[in-house]
Amino acid sequence: MQRIIVVLGFSMLLLLNSCGSDSSSESIPPPPSKEKVSVPKFERDSALAYVARQVEFGPRVPNTEGHRQTKAWLVEQLERFGAKVIAQDFEAKAYTGEVLQSTNIIAQFNPGAQKRILLAAHWDTRPFADSPISEERRDEPILGADDGGSGVGVLLEVARQLQANPIEMGVDIVLFDAEDFGESGGETPDTYALGSQYWSRNPHVTGAQKPKYGILLDMVGAKGARFPKEYFSMQYAPQVVNKVWALAQNMGYSNYFVNQQGGAITDDHYYVNTIARIPMIDIINRAQGTQTGFGEHWHTHNDDLDIIDKRTLRAVGQVVLAVVYREANGEF
Repeated sequence: MQRIIVVLGFSMLLLLNSCGSDSSSESIPPPPSKEKVSVPKFERDSALAYVARQVEFGPRVPNTEGHRQTKAWLVEQLERFGAKVIAQDFEAKAYTGEVLQSTNIIAQFNPGAQKRILLAAHWDTRPFADSPISEERRDEPILGADDGGSGVGVLLEVARQLQANPIEMGVDIVLFDAEDFGESGGETPDTYALGSQYWSRNPHVTGAQKPKYGILLDMVGAKGARFPKEYFSMQYAPQVVNKVWALAQNMGYSNYFVNQQGGAITDDHYYVNTIARIPMIDIINRAQGTQTGFGEHWHTHNDDLDIIDKRTLRAVGQVVLAVVYREANGEF
């Protein structure tokens, strides 16, 4: 009996050692850590050139030749940068009754990725110069170097950097159309931002590919620009606002990204927040001491290339690049 117990005990010992050996040999190694991509340098001269090229087309008002030529150029540029480009054509009825032949231009980087963020700006320009602080050529369309051109110029340079410094995360760049054909002083702000209203009801991605959050750029190129924390951005995406502003200030751009509350602007981000239900913030220049609350060039013929400061473009563009690459690296 003792001999049987000894033999059984010895067998159990062998079995345990064998199991331990098998477990060790079949253990699954941890997955390799994903290589992080450094934040690239935002080239301000490149962004300025993209703004200047838009201005060369003249006003980009829907139903005009300048608008059609700019659309073709934007699609071509984004395709050159390696994006999958979607031209989302739609008809929008303006408050005047005119039907606007419009296009939201969508550029997807890594279209198959589920983790995504959204970057946006509007590419059309104001059809008339109706600022209350200027009487000059009020019935003529404006060039919109800042109001329209600057945000697009920054995002084109971001797109170029995404091609040169690829990441695995998905990035959707949406250039909204028909943003600036609204009724000044109208009873409802819904006459503005017709492109973002259409896109928010007809997004190009849904479900698991829905962007985690978005950043809208509007009037981000003028000398002395000042970006407070816009009201609706704080209502719908306060964490994103605070993280972006803290990052910008740590990067040395506190003179642009001021730690102050701004007023409410019914901009494209409002409809992305309320219709598409994607948290989106608005980086928008709010001037102090002006009648309109915007820069004195707003909705005037002074909104030309002379108003653009490439240092402002660099500040905004470098912050946006830092957000994108830090998010891709899991650091934002």
